[in-house]
Amino acid sequence: MSLNTLEQIYQTNINLFNQADVPYQAWQHEPILDFETDARIANELGWTASPSKSLFMKIKGGGHCLLLTHRDSRLDSKLVKQVVGKRVSVCSNDEMVAATGCVPGAVCPFALPEEVILLVDPVVYLHQELMYTPGKPDYTFAFKTKHLDALLTTLPNQVIRLPADIPA
Repeated sequence: MSLNTLEQIYQTNINLFNQADVPYQAWQHEPILDFETDARIANELGWTASPSKSLFMKIKGGGHCLLLTHRDSRLDSKLVKQVVGKRVSVCSNDEMVAATGCVPGAVCPFALPEEVILLVDPVVYLHQELMYTPGKPDYTFAFKTKHLDALLTTLPNQVIRLPADIPA
């Protein structure tokens, strides 16, 4: 895997928005590496977009995937195993950094090495806007969720949308 610098990851995100012709908002702020700082800065800056979570995982037998979900969602490892076909486990910080170049706590769902599978939780589509860290922990981007599919189609990664969890 080629290791990207934080600046390259950040620039790839800007290029992605431009290529997909998706309007976005960007903020520069103190680095966000935990939920407490995230909540404080969100309050200070008046953010209204829903926070996303990017969970970087290794696939048993080799390879990696990333789950893009809402910050408050939990990993359904059985569902992910059904979709990916193999068991997954959350990577250590060291393995995630080596594979993505991202800082722990600021994993970017876009600008991943192309062999990383991107899993999209349908819960993200329930929110009007999503925000995420574009590699640099001192930046946050937000965009309208209705544009998520336009962004996903420009990625070189395999994208798998998880099935919606429909209550019986």
